[in-house]
Amino acid sequence: MERLGLYTPGMHSGEVFDLFRQCGALLEGHFVLSSGLHTSGYLQCARVLQYPKHAAIVGAALAQRLIDYKPAVVLSPALGGLIIGHEVARACGVRALFAERKERELVLRRGFSVEPGERVLVVEDVITTGGSTRETMEVAQQAGGEVIAVAAIINRGGADISFGVPFRVLADVSWPTHEPADCPLCLQGIPVSKPGSR
Repeated sequence: MERLGLYTPGMHSGEVFDLFRQCGALLEGHFVLSSGLHTSGYLQCARVLQYPKHAAIVGAALAQRLIDYKPAVVLSPALGGLIIGHEVARACGVRALFAERKERELVLRRGFSVEPGERVLVVEDVITTGGSTRETMEVAQQAGGEVIAVAAIINRGGADISFGVPFRVLADVSWPTHEPADCPLCLQGIPVSKPGSR
């Protein structure tokens, strides 16, 4: 792991990574991320969030950094953002919605709706390239909502990632990522796994 950062008062990045280690959620090997990039490290948030007590703690810590934005609703992409989005919404005292894929496109289903002008907070588990986050923002905007901030447990996309709104995380981590054609782990013949939700 090359870089760890501190972002959230109340739960610092060291505590976040201690929790991931405790849950066996900090993995090393050869992985394909949801973005298609390859990497040697992976944080499996689902292993932490499977414990309601941990999910509540992480959600409350993230909500602490977001409550001043006065969200009216939290919107997350399924599947990865669903649990943490729910916990952040619980801590903020607002509704929790999720967008899911229908024919490869993120949409609102199940009777979910965003009111015109409603203040939407987009919450993810891990952000790498921000692709699904931007898709989720578009879902909110197409429904007439106003995206006021983006949040995640982990930012592995680096300091340059931007969404045009405030971006808050609990911890920052950087493992090198590679296009499949240039992946040194592939060249070494190390078996690859795809632990993500896509």
